[in-house]
This record gives sequence, structure tokens and C-alpha cells, in this order.
Amino acid sequence: MKSVIKSLLFLLLISSQVAAQYSEPQPAQTVPAFEFARFDKTAFTNKNLTSDKPLFFFFFDCTCDHCQHAMTYLNANFKDYKKAAIYLISLDSVQTINNFLHKYAPDVIGQKNVTVLLDTKSEFITKFKPRKYPSLFLYDANKKLLDYEDNPASMFRFSMLLKNTAAK
Repeated sequence: MKSVIKSLLFLLLISSQVAAQYSEPQPAQTVPAFEFARFDKTAFTNKNLTSDKPLFFFFFDCTCDHCQHAMTYLNANFKDYKKAAIYLISLDSVQTINNFLHKYAPDVIGQKNVTVLLDTKSEFITKFKPRKYPSLFLYDANKKLLDYEDNPASMFRFSMLLKNTAAK
């Protein structure tokens, strides 16, 4: 009987390890090296990141309904994000992104702590490992992940984290 139990436990252990290999990817725990592009086509890399404040990465698709809701939240609650460096990243074209931002985040456009970037090399997904759109990452000033979310209804968590970070 003991050998049967040991065999079952061994099979359970093996199957859980196999399942873990095929589970959802874990978001990047630190900011990875990357190269995106500004609208003027100049490169923007991880070396260009602000170094003295939290980093908020918002990866979106302009046709995504959830992204529209998340961007609307950011627009309505932008005061909560003033102390963070915000990076809005998309695979879409400049014109499509501009139309999207003017519709869903007009108050975010032109803010000094906001940088809009193009993922022209399709690196975000492979390097940051998001699960779906929108992908929202908040890193501390040391580039360590504080929170990841892909549900626009949970954006309030970033507001709270940023308020708590700013209070320290």
C-alpha cells in the first residue's frame, strides 16, 4: 500500500510540474531591456526611463473594449498618477493611437509625465509577459514589480498603490 501511495504522490508531483510549465506566463518581475519608438521614430529604451519615481506601463490595443475602459479610468483619475512616470505602449499606428487617446484620454495627452510609445519590434509581449489586453504594470523606482493587472475594473489598485508610495 505504501508503494502505491508513493507512486501516486510521485505522479501527482510530476503532473503538477508539467502543468506549471504550461500555465500562464508570470509578468516580468523587473523592467526588462527593451526598445520601443517615440512617434518621431527615435528609439526609446529602458535606459531612457525615469529613475526617481514609480513606472507605470500601460500596454493597449486601440480596438480593445477593456483598454478603452482602462484608459477612461486613467483619464478620470489622472491626479492619482501624477507622481509616476507613465508609458503608454501600443502596436497600433500613430494615427490610430492619437484618435484613441483623444477619445478616451484627452486629459492625459501632453502631460509631462506621460510618454506614448510604439512597439515597432513587437517586444512588449515577449519581454514583459502580459496575459491579455490591457496589460498594466506598476514598478517601483528600483524597477521591481509592485503590481500587474489586466482587468480595467481593478485600476483603483494602482491609484491606491501610488498614493501609498507617494506618502512614504
